[in-house]
Amino acid sequence: MPAHGDINPTPAPLPPDTAPGRVWMVRGARAAISIPAMILTAAFVGYAGLARESGLSLAETLAMTGFIWALPSVVVLTGAMTSGLGLIPAAFAVALASVRLMPMTIALLPIVKIPGKTKTWQLLIASHFVAVTAWVYAMKHLPDLPKEGRLPFFIGFGATVSSFVFVMTGIAYLAVEQMPPMVAGALFMLTPVYFLCSLWGAARLRADKAAMIAGLCLGPLFFLYVPGLDLLWTGLIGGTAAYLGTRVLRRGIS
Repeated sequence: MPAHGDINPTPAPLPPDTAPGRVWMVRGARAAISIPAMILTAAFVGYAGLARESGLSLAETLAMTGFIWALPSVVVLTGAMTSGLGLIPAAFAVALASVRLMPMTIALLPIVKIPGKTKTWQLLIASHFVAVTAWVYAMKHLPDLPKEGRLPFFIGFGATVSSFVFVMTGIAYLAVEQMPPMVAGALFMLTPVYFLCSLWGAARLRADKAAMIAGLCLGPLFFLYVPGLDLLWTGLIGGTAAYLGTRVLRRGIS
């Protein structure tokens, strides 16, 4: 019973599995305030220096940050624009850099989709935020959430991170002249270091870790001998070798 005079008592909080979508979006936004988001923001601060040195305007830098979002693809497009590549070669280069996001999106789909309830437009919105930072966080934490809350939580997380990064990239672009080049370069290098550590920590299969080790070994070789296609061949050969190797070992053990 409510206390005397308490006409409108505070309602009890909703159980986790019945919380509305907006509640889960807010929780996702709160979860975005994290060390991974700060590291990604620092990397985009470094990219702002690269964009300015490459001759891109503030509007071009922000448009690429907002629409493309994945940092490796943004860097590839920046390099293509500054090197004078045509539209078709530049689009092909960005497509190659972004093709890695397709299997990530496919892996995330069964986690966030509720058959018969989830709308296509909701999945399209969520797909824009699929990048390494959000994907690693989602694959690690979303399975512990109720099915109804996973998609809005992910959208809230991704929208908050991307919005904050967007704003900080613009501020960094205007202030980069005051930043020592060594600092800007160090901030930019935080991204691959963070990606490697995050993927290793989120890996649940031996094949995943074997693929990363193979990539670290083969990447420099392909960079020297097949420049421009080094990421493609590293992923194709390293991933295939890791999968086949771990499969053979598993059969041998069993």
